Amino acid sequence: QEVMEPLLCASALGLIFLLWIRVRGLEYVLVRQRWIFVCLFLLPLSVLFDCYYHLRAWLIFKISSAPKLHDQRVRDIQRQVREWRKDGSKAYMCTGRPGWLTVSLRVGKYKKTHKNIQINMMDILEVDTKRQVVRVEPLANMGQLTALLNSIGWTLPVVPELDDLTVGGLVMGTGIESSSHIYGLFQHICEAFELVLADGSLVRCSEEENADLFHAVPWSCGTLGFLVAAEIKIVPTKSWVKLHYEPVRGLENICKRFTQAAQNKQNTFVEGIQYTLDSAVIMTGTLTEHAEPQKVNRIGLYFKPWFFKHVEGYLRGGQSGVEYIPLRQYYHRHTRSIFWELQDIIPFGNNPLFRWLFGWMVPPKISLLKLTQGETIRKLYEQHHVVQDMLVPIKHLQAAVTRFHQDVSVYPLWLCPFLLPPGRGMVHPEGQEAELYVDIGAYGEPKVKHFEATASTRQLEKFVRDVHGFQMLYADVYMSREEFWHMFDGRLYHKLRQELGCEEAFPEVYDKICKSARH
Repeated sequence: QEVMEPLLCASALGLIFLLWIRVRGLEYVLVRQRWIFVCLFLLPLSVLFDCYYHLRAWLIFKISSAPKLHDQRVRDIQRQVREWRKDGSKAYMCTGRPGWLTVSLRVGKYKKTHKNIQINMMDILEVDTKRQVVRVEPLANMGQLTALLNSIGWTLPVVPELDDLTVGGLVMGTGIESSSHIYGLFQHICEAFELVLADGSLVRCSEEENADLFHAVPWSCGTLGFLVAAEIKIVPTKSWVKLHYEPVRGLENICKRFTQAAQNKQNTFVEGIQYTLDSAVIMTGTLTEHAEPQKVNRIGLYFKPWFFKHVEGYLRGGQSGVEYIPLRQYYHRHTRSIFWELQDIIPFGNNPLFRWLFGWMVPPKISLLKLTQGETIRKLYEQHHVVQDMLVPIKHLQAAVTRFHQDVSVYPLWLCPFLLPPGRGMVHPEGQEAELYVDIGAYGEPKVKHFEATASTRQLEKFVRDVHGFQMLYADVYMSREEFWHMFDGRLYHKLRQELGCEEAFPEVYDKICKSARH
């Protein structure tokens, strides 16, 4: 009888669990209860991943072997490309980095059909404080760069949020942060690129040499050549960010106040988090060497509340406030909660008890989440989850937020202003003058009843095209080829593809990233 009682209890619990699955549906349980697998396996694995990469980067830089190894690695890439040509150029080329290792939620199937060129380049090669540039390999990431640069009193003018974002991804795609209203997108702080082209040659491009290629590389997603190094501007920095929080009510007021903050170049950082259609908190920050001790908030400590939840407290209280945040902790303020995506994966992740016990392991690596999600979860996320960044002129902000509300109704929305200078590449303003834009980021579960991934995203895409905006290409893109090249300026891109022999070597960017182009 003593043995039977636990068995009966376990059987009863199992039966209840099966009935629950029956009532809620298997799909619901797979998505909603994924936290069990994430907490037990992915969080510890993520910690091991981080330890390995940080230790490796530190060792390589300390023994100064990176420059010597870099030249050897470049020669190896050239050899692989020449072998591909010698073998008859039978398939397109792409980097050999597994698709699950990228931060994008999209799983590229082309890796299985294209010729994979191995590019294992993840080092910081040189910090030149006289020229104010840092030279890095394409797989060096933001966490690695800020840790090193901040320790010697320098920083990147634009530091995209997540630690795992790589220089290569930010150059070939794009990157943005709350300092972009001054400096522009990540591509605009790059001084030079080094690429291995389709014929195996190594070229350097900048404003002064191979200028066409320099302008065409950003947003090209690796379809003009293989990036092997980049030179990026660096600027002196200070220890603290003095951050001002301002809760704002009413959509018109939000847009007006946000635009004013973005136009004020005295603000080093500008960001908005919109919690409902008519409520938001606008944050403006400046760098400082001194902090008022009673107003210091070390938001990066593992037991601290998730940043977006902390910010929401100012909205509930209805009062403005000022805090001093350590610089690197400010840069990665949304990293622990992956903006607000982690609340859908670990619903109790912001609970004080969870933060104190397990917060030091958060967040799980996006790459591991992708690797273990399976086809069922991937399809469910595709149909019931939105991850989009749309870049629109700031003068259309009110109309854009209204459009997002009608088509997806995902909150919070991330608002990040940026200056878009004129240019000849894929992304530039309509006129010949620099124009202020805003990135509207929607990450989460849509709350509109009529949401359908393809139709709803296509409506958003049409609105963005109509106002001469742009869609970030890491996300799912549903445009036709004609619509895609209406959104992006492909003139220089296509000219260079023809001149450099890319049409036989690499797929067109549309074929690489768009939903309707994939089989």
